[in-house]
Amino acid sequence: MTLMEKEIFEVPEALKTCFKTNEKLLDELTEKLQSTKIRNVIVAARGTSDHAGMYGKYIIESFVGIPVSLAAMSVVTRYGGSLDLSDSLVLAISQSGKAADVIEYAEMAKKSGAIVVTITNDNTSPLALVGDYNFFLNVGEEKSVAATKTFSSQIYTIAYIVAKWAGRKDLLAKLDKVPEKICQILLRNEEIAVIASRYRFMKEAFILSRGMNYPLALEGALKIQETNYVLAKGYPISDFHHGPFAMVDEGMAVIMYMPAGPVANDSMEMIKKLQSVGADILMVTDDEDLIAEGDVGFLLPFADKEDMISAFYYATFAQLFACNLAEVKGRNPDAPRGLNKVTITK
Repeated sequence: MTLMEKEIFEVPEALKTCFKTNEKLLDELTEKLQSTKIRNVIVAARGTSDHAGMYGKYIIESFVGIPVSLAAMSVVTRYGGSLDLSDSLVLAISQSGKAADVIEYAEMAKKSGAIVVTITNDNTSPLALVGDYNFFLNVGEEKSVAATKTFSSQIYTIAYIVAKWAGRKDLLAKLDKVPEKICQILLRNEEIAVIASRYRFMKEAFILSRGMNYPLALEGALKIQETNYVLAKGYPISDFHHGPFAMVDEGMAVIMYMPAGPVANDSMEMIKKLQSVGADILMVTDDEDLIAEGDVGFLLPFADKEDMISAFYYATFAQLFACNLAEVKGRNPDAPRGLNKVTITK
């Protein structure tokens, strides 16, 4: 068993530990946010953490109703910019807590009057020390280069922050059940391995979704890129209808993350277009009506019809698919060429 696979299987317990570690802090932050006039939220992150932040953008805007932007950190780190971030919440995310540009942006934000919330897996890291509120993932050392249990714990933390901020007890109840439902997907790893073996000669692929699960398409593409050296690219369905569709021809692998929630109706038009040019469609969905539309499919065992929740299940599939694909391709997902576990950018 690779370290990556081992760490994917640790996700359910990691999520439980992460929540218990931060339960009190969640209440403290909720009280602060609900008593403060926050007008903007800015996410500062890179790589996998950036995808977690994009997920946060969708759910904050959907459930709290406050606009969220993704920080252009080079404005601060390279151009010397200083922003007025009063009345703002800055969400700074780094698994290691050592991303230099994220740290510098968070420091600037704090000086400018923003509330700074940090999410790290090292509560002694430089970023953790900057935060007014630091959420410590506490999932143990992640040894594989590909982030799995840390990514899932990041979006779990963000989801709890948003559900509590919005006062949504229904979402909190659903989040409580996520770890046990992920276990059900992990039990089907052999099924995912069979699907992955079908794509052992894949050299390029598109991953499509929309809305709250669009960041999972990006994350799924990144996992395939870094563990399999495949030219994978994630797109929202709405954008893929435009220029990118011209790149699809017969046999092109297209992985679709199609939840049975509010964006489900958008998927059928794209599916028909892909079928018309002979694309090879891997349909990953919790919608029984959609599963038959793919050349091959993986039916998630539950349909929450709540995209904020289904994101965790697509993340689990994406991680297992990339890990299994690496095995059949003879790659080592724990030590991809040219990559380190901690990447310092500025």
